[in-house]
Amino acid sequence: MRKRSEEPGINMTPMIDVVFQLIIFFVTTVDLESKAIDENLKMAMAPHGVAVEKKDPRTVFVDVDSSGAISIARVRMSAPMLRLVLRKSVAEYGQTVPVVIQADGRTKHEHVKAVMDSCAAAGLWKVKFAAKKEEAQKPKS
Repeated sequence: MRKRSEEPGINMTPMIDVVFQLIIFFVTTVDLESKAIDENLKMAMAPHGVAVEKKDPRTVFVDVDSSGAISIARVRMSAPMLRLVLRKSVAEYGQTVPVVIQADGRTKHEHVKAVMDSCAAAGLWKVKFAAKKEEAQKPKS
């Protein structure tokens, strides 16, 4: 008498491993993106401005706080250091790399101009300015 062999089945372990790795990747990526935004910047309002629908993943976001300090992803740097970062971006991706300047509403124009000069020195011409479309709603207490 022959024993019945087990029914062939699908091994779900590798698929579950991949799903968990994807979940971990997306959770950490979202967390890093939120940490890159400086909450101390009080950007100007632009209620009639056009909201950005499609984001270029190569975009470099440069923050300029009210004292004129320059930073990218909360890493402070000088104007010459910014030029080096932007030149590296140009060398890697070309001159079509977009730059978004996120300046505090109280920032003097000379500090924003220094960032614009760094962009020009690196050969970048796609420069935009970020502003708030609408004021954030405060929670009711």
